[in-house]
Amino acid sequence: MKRLFILLCLLSAAVSCGRRRSAPSTDTPASQPAVFLPAIAPSRLTPGEQREWLRWHYWDRFDFADTLFLQRVDTVQMFEAYARYIALISDRPADGAAMDTLMRRASASRPMLDYFAKLAGMVLHDPNSPLRNDEFYIPVLEALLRAPWYDEYERIAPQYDLHMASQNRLGHPANDFRYTLASGRSGTLYGLQAEYVLVFINNPGCAMCREIREAITSSPMLSEMIERGRMQVLAIYPDEDLTEWRNYRDQIPASWINAYDRGCVIREESLYDLHAIPALYLLDRDKRVLLKDCTDVAQIEEVIDRRG
Repeated sequence: MKRLFILLCLLSAAVSCGRRRSAPSTDTPASQPAVFLPAIAPSRLTPGEQREWLRWHYWDRFDFADTLFLQRVDTVQMFEAYARYIALISDRPADGAAMDTLMRRASASRPMLDYFAKLAGMVLHDPNSPLRNDEFYIPVLEALLRAPWYDEYERIAPQYDLHMASQNRLGHPANDFRYTLASGRSGTLYGLQAEYVLVFINNPGCAMCREIREAITSSPMLSEMIERGRMQVLAIYPDEDLTEWRNYRDQIPASWINAYDRGCVIREESLYDLHAIPALYLLDRDKRVLLKDCTDVAQIEEVIDRRG
């Protein structure tokens, strides 16, 4: 719920800034923006059953054939309704079935598909969105590529985004890569042996990178796991300016593996999505992805706590 509140505060404000303000004296009931009212789950259901019901029926009141509605809709209200839906289905972050159903309904016309793809881009793909989720964004991209209305040039961006979103999927093995230490020695991600591996893609001088580093070191849970060897943190610098990296390396805790990507292989081979840095990937012992492209240390603690 906290992540949803942050998203609504950040992105609703951004959407509001782009709306034209009407003069209050000339408003009439007919000129008021249209609003979307989500379906209401039957009261006889338990809270868990209501959530499951809304997963599939939230959009039942929305007419996907009515493209004129898109011209009259309250943009902020629609964005908020969409974000709330994503928060609702985020209890299953690796299950994109509900999103696939929604996008098939939204594919009734190009205007409708464009509109829902735009909403998805803000909520599911924007680097600053706390609800960002590639598993939910993949059905959006697949719908765009499946639609008959786009030419080969319009398909380039979603094809690339789909390729990147398909890397390091939740529950799947992470892409391996080689890292290099300041001494010149190197190792591989899969060569790290621990119950958990936390990959921290970072840049020197990045304010959020510093905040995440401090959040990890301030976490009693993660600090104890690192001290006991249950977790290894691999801080990887993905760029080519090694002078900047060397000047910054003393800021990384000595208990972490502080390394760089020699030859920028991660970027050149598109092994990980680097358009949003910093990024955290939580992996299990077998290097399966438990959290992807995360920036919330508390979320990492929650996942580990749930696993016992």
